Amino acid sequence: MSESPAPFTELLAPAGSLEAFFAALEAGADAVYCGLKSFSARAKAKNFSFADLDAMTRYAHQQDRKLFVTLNTLVKQQELTELVDTLDAISAAGVDAVILQDLAVWRLARRYFPELPLHASTQMTVHNSAGVKQLEAMGFERAVLARELTLAEIAQIRSQTSLQLEHFIHGALCFCFSGQCYFSSWLGGQSGNRGRCTQPCRRRYSYRNKPGYYFSPNDLSAIDLLPQLQQAGVCSFKIEGRMKSAEYVANVVAAYRQVLDAPPARRQQAIAEAREKLRDSFGRAPTKGFLSGAQPADLATPARRGSTGRFLGEVSRAGGGKLSYHSKDVLRIGDRLRVQPRNDQVGKAFTVRELWQGNRLVKQLAVGPQTVSTPFRDAFKPGDAVFKVSSQQAFSLSDAACRRRLQQAPLQRWPLDLRIALTAGQLQLQAELPDLHVETSFAVETFNATDQPLSAAVLQPLFAQTDQAPFALRQLWADNLPPVAIAPKQLKQIRRDFYQQLQQQLEQQQHEQRQQRRRQALDDGVTASVAGAGACDFTVMVRDAREIRLLENRAIDRVLVPLTAAVLHRPWQPSPRQQQRLVWDLPFVCFDSDWDRLQKSVHHLVSAGFRAFRLNNLSHFRLFRQYDGLRLEAGYRLFSLNSQAVQAWQELGVSSAELYVEDDQVNMAALLRHSALPLRALVYSSIDLITSRIRIAGVRGDAPLLSDRDEGYRVRQRAGLTVLSSETDFSLAGQLAGLRQLGCAGFIADLSHLGAFSDTGRRVLDALAQDRALPGTAPFNYQAGME
Repeated sequence: MSESPAPFTELLAPAGSLEAFFAALEAGADAVYCGLKSFSARAKAKNFSFADLDAMTRYAHQQDRKLFVTLNTLVKQQELTELVDTLDAISAAGVDAVILQDLAVWRLARRYFPELPLHASTQMTVHNSAGVKQLEAMGFERAVLARELTLAEIAQIRSQTSLQLEHFIHGALCFCFSGQCYFSSWLGGQSGNRGRCTQPCRRRYSYRNKPGYYFSPNDLSAIDLLPQLQQAGVCSFKIEGRMKSAEYVANVVAAYRQVLDAPPARRQQAIAEAREKLRDSFGRAPTKGFLSGAQPADLATPARRGSTGRFLGEVSRAGGGKLSYHSKDVLRIGDRLRVQPRNDQVGKAFTVRELWQGNRLVKQLAVGPQTVSTPFRDAFKPGDAVFKVSSQQAFSLSDAACRRRLQQAPLQRWPLDLRIALTAGQLQLQAELPDLHVETSFAVETFNATDQPLSAAVLQPLFAQTDQAPFALRQLWADNLPPVAIAPKQLKQIRRDFYQQLQQQLEQQQHEQRQQRRRQALDDGVTASVAGAGACDFTVMVRDAREIRLLENRAIDRVLVPLTAAVLHRPWQPSPRQQQRLVWDLPFVCFDSDWDRLQKSVHHLVSAGFRAFRLNNLSHFRLFRQYDGLRLEAGYRLFSLNSQAVQAWQELGVSSAELYVEDDQVNMAALLRHSALPLRALVYSSIDLITSRIRIAGVRGDAPLLSDRDEGYRVRQRAGLTVLSSETDFSLAGQLAGLRQLGCAGFIADLSHLGAFSDTGRRVLDALAQDRALPGTAPFNYQAGME
């Protein structure tokens, strides 16, 4: 018996340029995702204008493909007006879905652009069945699952939901859970959640004098696992790479297309051939990631450089516009190289224009000693690494050629029904379009017709010729016409004038509808202001519930306690007053295997009389559907940078939220002016710069990891996760009066890493009470700003 055909699975490709867009379609992608100039998690890609988007959508639809747009960054308060205009343009273009992270996009789209299908970005850290169920309840069409999931965990999620599931199958991996990395931002305000990651995880660090690339994962390549992913319930296979070249996109899409299309009998051969294609994609070493298990040994290799491209060798001699090295690969004129300095600073790339064999110019060099001309004179030193990042056989299509091809895309045409009558020398036309009815008439000269008088059969082919007008004639009625004719020249002029009037009225109506919708969206908390600084409470996050005796200090209003099994099982008995002032902090990572235990813990606490919980992941909302009278708080991991997001959390059931920990003073002030929901600020903490499911072999918390600038970082294991934090704590001590004046509803000091009753913990509390700056701490982006 022959094997039944596999279900249809979408192959989804990245496009950071027009060239990559066409490369993806020509190589066989079923859908393409791209970003715009704003709100893209790959802000450094070329990205696209609204005009580009409109033409690309029409072109993709002509090819029976789909186009998705990424709005998967966090949105500042002052950017909400631009976000409304962007959603309006995306809606007008007719794209097939919006991929989003910030709930401002979700709220505005659901209310004012309901025709837009919504996909939840992997930046939302959806990693369990409850998170996907919550997305389903919120009207999302698809979830892009976290890359930390195993095949079994994906299958478990599939069994609990009918939502479409998308998963990455190829490309760069983040060491951290997507959406939860603050490393780049901590080092200089370039936020990964705003599309500006500087990739500090790819740099070299030293642990106990042993250098290594401890946080640099290899590249995902699931070419062997496509049937298993289909069986697990993944409907869309996503390729990462909006920063990649068109050549990369073409090679990778073609490789996966070949395997997906191969009949079962040829699958292994197709995989072998696809691997050869992928060898030319110039990525990092391949890994199956977490798909092969919860702790893959090959996911991160500290001894391997974090750079992309095929490693050729190390510079042996440089200077005078030339560099030499011993190469592991053939090199040709037109290939592109990147040289990575030994000090791990940003490398320099260039296209090979001259190759030297001794003193002779050649077009190709074999494996072995190679000398190449470089435009960067005296920029490289012996020991720098040389990578080939693309070949001369690259997919090549100029920007002008791309735009000429886009112009071939057909216009969007509106279905038109037309009714024609002739009365007293007036040709009367009634047009029916979706949401538009137009009636008009034209004076005509008629003459008796002995052959082919006016009729529907005569008028239909004439009015079907809409030329550049955006209409497609569907039906035409012409009843009870007299036996007369109208000169063809006059009829053609009437047709042109009529379609011009109709187009003007359609565009006017669309403009008015869009303006009305825009005004409604802007009036809905986007530009409105709320006043007032009210009461300001003080919360301390502790490591253990027994530290609840902090509440004896009159300056402390509440304690925040981690909801962990260890804390719950320790003997302690809060008083009724303490119980009302205790807030349980939920773990932001909870895989399905741990969900029942978390659910039972919440039920036990609610039954015992606890009423306050801090939520840190979208899945947490599913824990509280059956309870009334609780105080749910949105932690900073739920992203509140604008009033629309805050309103979204309020509508989902929270009574207060936190200002985003990466945020700066300017945006915080703007948000506090526009938020009707109480907002608290984290003012002291050891920031978890990275939280990962990846274990780093041989690295413990007994010594810091040092960067090349001697910045120290601690790695510790917590609840089965790897957490990286800076040795420098975050503090806004000395800034509290200003925050209070802006309307901040409370302050949170996280002392869980210090111990609330330690000497350092007491010094921190004393400085915060006096609003006195703390030496040796850092304000994160508060003063310098977040990009």
